Amino acid sequence: MITLAHISDLHLSPLPKVSPRDLVGKRLTGFLNWKLKRHGELNSETLNRLVAHMQGQEADFTAVTGDLTNLALPEEVERAGNWLRTLGESDKVAVCPGNHDAYVPSALEMARNFWGPYMEGETLEGAPFPFVRRVGDMAIISCSSAVPTPPFFAIGRFEEKQAARLERILKLLGDAGYFRVVLIHHPPNAELQHPSFGLKGHRLFRKVIAAEGAELILHGHTHRSSIHHIPGKDHEVPVIGVAAASAAQGGTIDDPARYNLFRIERAGNGWNCTMREFGFQRLGQDIVMRMQMRIY
Repeated sequence: MITLAHISDLHLSPLPKVSPRDLVGKRLTGFLNWKLKRHGELNSETLNRLVAHMQGQEADFTAVTGDLTNLALPEEVERAGNWLRTLGESDKVAVCPGNHDAYVPSALEMARNFWGPYMEGETLEGAPFPFVRRVGDMAIISCSSAVPTPPFFAIGRFEEKQAARLERILKLLGDAGYFRVVLIHHPPNAELQHPSFGLKGHRLFRKVIAAEGAELILHGHTHRSSIHHIPGKDHEVPVIGVAAASAAQGGTIDDPARYNLFRIERAGNGWNCTMREFGFQRLGQDIVMRMQMRIY
């Protein structure tokens, strides 16, 4: 049996000291949004408690689906790299980037440099994404939807070249009999698309999954717990989102902080997979198991 933990949207805080020259373009609107609203709803104390609880589960692998930073300032990116080392060794943790990690041009390249092996794996054609990590019978396939966008937009992008590589990877791993878990920050299902914060290329992503299949798709971005499905090659593929890991109780927008824990094991020619969701409730101070369900 393999256990997989899923956490997302850390938005590590507090913000580092910001100088006026840092607040150019989108970083200005993001800074104002943080100061006026987000700093009271996303906090490090909540994140620390949730992560300590998750680490107590001793999962075999942890998937982080993006938004470790807020404005992708150099100090934030470096701090996120240090935080990843406290989460676990790089052979047991993989990151796919979020839109906040690519907040401005060159930010994603900076993140790749600082986060190094946490955002690397087996690849095709020398391209950084998708990359693959294999853990027993499970294969983690980390895609990137992270691109810089204008102010007031938080869209992602999934383009043709990455789609072609993902399709080849899914086929190779499917033929080899792996339980394929695809990571992408922005949700790919039609129900969660929006002109200002959806995924450009969501139809293309779903086309690839329909052609070659997958066993599980994990995302963040929405700051809400969610379960959807999209068509796969042989069966519907679960698409599971998780609430922001730093979301405090009493927030007006987000679900309180949560993480998901999956238990995966081969069963003959198929799979057994159960999911348990842990996190805070709207009321009360304890982290509890909020839900348990069978995926396969």
